[in-house]
Amino acid sequence: MTGRTLAELGLDRAPRDHPLTYPGTWPADSGLLDGDRLLPLERLVPGDGRVPVLAVGSNASPAQLQHKMAESGVTGPIPMVRTRVTGVDVGVSAHVSRLGYVSAAPLRSPAAVRELFVVWLDGPQLEVIDASEGVPLPGGNFGRAWLPAPQVRVALADGTELPGVHAYVNRHGVLHDGTGTPRRHPGQRTLLAGLLADSAELRELFGDTPEEFCARARSDAGLCRRATGLFAERRWAVPSGLEEYLR
Repeated sequence: MTGRTLAELGLDRAPRDHPLTYPGTWPADSGLLDGDRLLPLERLVPGDGRVPVLAVGSNASPAQLQHKMAESGVTGPIPMVRTRVTGVDVGVSAHVSRLGYVSAAPLRSPAAVRELFVVWLDGPQLEVIDASEGVPLPGGNFGRAWLPAPQVRVALADGTELPGVHAYVNRHGVLHDGTGTPRRHPGQRTLLAGLLADSAELRELFGDTPEEFCARARSDAGLCRRATGLFAERRWAVPSGLEEYLR
């Protein structure tokens, strides 16, 4: 089948290689990620025991998913299903990633309605994504939580509603906008420009531009830890509201 490679679809730039593109380019609709191709999806709910995981950031980028799986030597297709999600919005993680960006994190927002992807993962694939989010580590940035219906409603295009969905909740909380209200993630370049404009301390650590921020973060894990600590020390982080669902 021609015209279905990630490059042909304009989906081949992974945020881990191009951090200012975070969260990456998402597909226009549901599809089956199979290697470097995104194929038509026959079933919105797989019948093979896969686990539904809500993607609020780069896990909805086919290139990022492909990179994670290839790096770990895990193969097999991944159904990516576009859904309408009620009760969750997309906030800003209160940590700086060693990949050079400040990632997205889910937050509780009962009135929010968002178009987000659910990726259906088998056992080995789930282990890869868990590891990439730091789930197995005592000091990892994210924990995986089960968000049950009706607190979080996930509706598919055919009207099916899932009984719940897994999501990666940031253990550091989410950044607020200065009033105590969680920020919404506006895309990496806009986010970093705003954070740097607001904080001389961040400019001292990461420079004056989003480009400098990414370059310094990617080259210095200690700098990322200092920034994460700064978010906590200055009380720039608030709970996401989803902590009660963490195991």
